[in-house]
Amino acid sequence: MKRWNGWGNANTDYPVPPAALEYLTKRLGPLDPTPDAAKQTLLAAVGESRLPAHRRVDASAETRLRHARGQSTPDWVDMRYGRADTFPDGVAFPETDEDVRDLLTYARNAGAHVIPYGGGTSVVGHITPLQTDAPVLTLSLERMRRLLDLDETSHLATFQAGVAGPELEEQLKARGYTLGHFPQSFEYSTLGGWIATRSSGQQSYHYGRIEGLFAGAQLETPRGRLEIKPVPASAAGPDVREMLLGSEGRLGVITQAKVRVRRVPEAEGFFGVFFPSWEQG
Repeated sequence: MKRWNGWGNANTDYPVPPAALEYLTKRLGPLDPTPDAAKQTLLAAVGESRLPAHRRVDASAETRLRHARGQSTPDWVDMRYGRADTFPDGVAFPETDEDVRDLLTYARNAGAHVIPYGGGTSVVGHITPLQTDAPVLTLSLERMRRLLDLDETSHLATFQAGVAGPELEEQLKARGYTLGHFPQSFEYSTLGGWIATRSSGQQSYHYGRIEGLFAGAQLETPRGRLEIKPVPASAAGPDVREMLLGSEGRLGVITQAKVRVRRVPEAEGFFGVFFPSWEQG
């Protein structure tokens, strides 16, 4: 299970290496770490939900706390030191496009603001609820993670947008393919999130940034469904595909995405270069 107040798995410990501790002590002096806030302290700060009941909306304090912040330094400070003071009023878990459309209608009728939620790896405050008189509904796509179609002629794969990086690659590898997009947040971030944030990443230089791999999508909007087909490039008018890239959820909720995939390489190599000193490097 993911940590509720930081990056990584809750079952994995990350002690500071002795050499690093010695270095920090020399540079900063004796260290006196501030203890983390207890989870119960933050759970007690989660107020009553302002949303009406819905079968796909979880309004429990635990779920709302776990979806209240991303992974930026301010987010970690809020969670680790008990400073978080805004929470979604409920978290919805759709499984189909129709569920998403139903939940958008539900949110509109409730006068709620909607926050699309992929892997929760935002470092710029995308998923932090604002202080507002309107209720806030977080829409988590974590149950929408299937490979829907693989066209081996055009090398286009269609996924539900909530699939995380490792699961996406696992489903493709079983068919002999790879997407080859590896942002730093690969472990938890999702395909829909990559598109909505125009994702890149240090390990993506060979196969390319997400805009070079993204071919088409389907999204649910407050005005209905929008389908972006994987057609050849055109000089006629604005490119809606480009409008969706980096749109940060403003245009709607991405529910399906078509991406360009390639055959798994016969071999992979990773190389590092080490220099004895800064001057020689």
